[in-house]
Order: sequence, then C-alpha cells, then structure tokens
Amino acid sequence: MTPRERVMTAIRGGTPDKVPIVELSIDKEVMEEIMPGSNWLDFYEEFDIDGVSVFYDLLYEDVAPDVKRDCFGVLNNFKAMEGHFPVPLEPLIPQGVDPMKFLDEHKMPDGKDPRHLAGLRDAVKRFKGKKAVVMIMHTSMWYPMCMRGYENFLLDIYERPEFIHRLTNEFMKYFLELEKQAIEMGVDIILDGEDYAGQQGLVMSREHIQEFLLPGLKQAIDLAHKAGIPFVKHCDGNIYPIIDMLIDAGIDCLNPIEPAAGMDLGIVKEKYGDRIAIWGNVDCAELLTFKTPAEVREATRACIEAGAPGGGYILSSSNTIHSQVPAANFMAMVEACREYGQYPL
Repeated sequence: MTPRERVMTAIRGGTPDKVPIVELSIDKEVMEEIMPGSNWLDFYEEFDIDGVSVFYDLLYEDVAPDVKRDCFGVLNNFKAMEGHFPVPLEPLIPQGVDPMKFLDEHKMPDGKDPRHLAGLRDAVKRFKGKKAVVMIMHTSMWYPMCMRGYENFLLDIYERPEFIHRLTNEFMKYFLELEKQAIEMGVDIILDGEDYAGQQGLVMSREHIQEFLLPGLKQAIDLAHKAGIPFVKHCDGNIYPIIDMLIDAGIDCLNPIEPAAGMDLGIVKEKYGDRIAIWGNVDCAELLTFKTPAEVREATRACIEAGAPGGGYILSSSNTIHSQVPAANFMAMVEACREYGQYPL
C-alpha cells in the first residue's frame, strides 16, 4: 500500500498492510535534528511517516515586540508560546462590556480568504495521492474562549447562554468556510483539535458540551461526510464520559487517548473499536520526553498490541512530537512501529 492508502484504510476501520503513523505535528527542532536544513515539506517527503497534518494559517499583525493581534482581534504573546499556539494576553470582550453589542459591531475575518490555507495548499500540492493530508481546524470552543476569556466564557454559559450560542455560531461560520475550501482543495481527512477535558476531567458538564459545543462539531462532521471525507475528533484529557456522545455525533476516529489523563488504549479499543478507528497513543508527557529509546520501543509495541488487532488503528504520540522530545526517541517510536506493526500481527 501507499502511505495514503494505509491511512485511509485504517481510518475507515479496515486492516492495511501495516500500522500507519501520523502525527498532528512534529516540532521544527526535532525535524532539524533528524534532517538538517530541510523545510517541513521536504521533511515529510523524505521521512517514513504516512500522513501530513496541517493547521490553518491564522493571520496576524505586529503590535509590539513578541505581541501580535490575530485576525479575530485578540492580542497574543508569541514569546510565551505553549505548543503551537501563542498565548492570548487579555480577553477581547472583557467583563463590563455588553457582549451582544460587541458582536453587533465586531467584524469577523473572512473564512474565504485563501491566505488562511496557504500551508494546506502547499501540502496538498506536494502530497496529494501519496500521503494522507489532514487539515486540523477548530470549531466551537477554543477561539470563543480566547475572545471572551476562559473564566468569562464558562460563567456566560450560566449567565448569558444566548450570547454563547451566538458567539459559537459566529466562529462556526468562519471555520465551516475554511473546511469547505479544504475539501475543494483535495484534503483527505478533517480533524477538530479542540480539547473538552483536562487530566482531571471535563472542562464543563457533559450537558453543556452537548448544548454549546456539539452543534458546531456536528456541522463540521456533516460537511466532511457529505464530501465522503472521514472526520477525526482530537481531545486531550479524560474523556470517558463523552466518548459515546462524540461517536453519536458521527466521528470516524478518536485521537489521542491520552495516557497521562488515565485513558487506556486497550479499553477504548475493546469498547468502541467496532464503531470508530483509534489514533494514538505513545505517551509524550513523560515517556517520549524523558525515557530511553529502548523504553519507547517497548511502549510502542504495547500500543500496537492494544490498538492494532482487527485494523482501524493509527499510531502516534499522545499529542504531538513537541520540542522536548529527543529525536532519538521519536525515531525509536517510528522504527518500532515499522518492526512490530506488520499485518498479520
């Protein structure tokens, strides 16, 4: 099979020739250590990995050193970046401001602006038909929280539910336009990257997730399915209470089954593997970051033994290959997957 065929077979629940490997992202420092001088497109071209995941391009304008305003109007600190996202400095709609009036006067960015998908366009041009191209988007939570502020957003669920409905709907108009463009461009997989939970549990009640977040997610799923494209839900944290809800919404695959949050790949595979594909979950919090390549190899083998039987499984880290992951450990994970992930297992 080609790398693309391998991923698409697995994500639809089938059994490929071998377990595919797809990461949501690989830090540029890790890429540089493995393949000095390469850009990200060259790295994915040469490196033995089956898919290419690309975030949409959020547009920014410079405001001050290390401070930029995004196209939604939120000020962001780029010096204190955590993972792949800059840190919002302050809510755009603080307490004391009439939020409905603010939305009446606020101009949202144009989801049809081609600059938002420049990176994805490059990936599709380079890898279409060769490797699976994944577009990572958001839906109803992350940027509404950035605009309103995390605490204010949660308070508004109780105090101004009609505002939260309107705010999330405004963002969904933007993200659905991005998704439509990605589909027309030829993307293979759509992935929603919002986290509804942390290691201690859900960030809001199951009922509130269903009321405020699931409608937008469902719109994105339905749009992908209408085009015949599988949809993946990424969600860190302990999400046992809502897996059934996500499956009922129509997801085709769940990522990353975070072990640091108490999620067990084998349990998820046993309970839900006949309904969805599973994508994960070599621990990147402790194992990939601090342990030895030999320990990474054994953990990778354990993931394959838990998730791969019967097909419908994609191997990855439990989130991303971040900057603190030694390149040797990432290489050990990939090499172990190729060694132990050959079907029949």
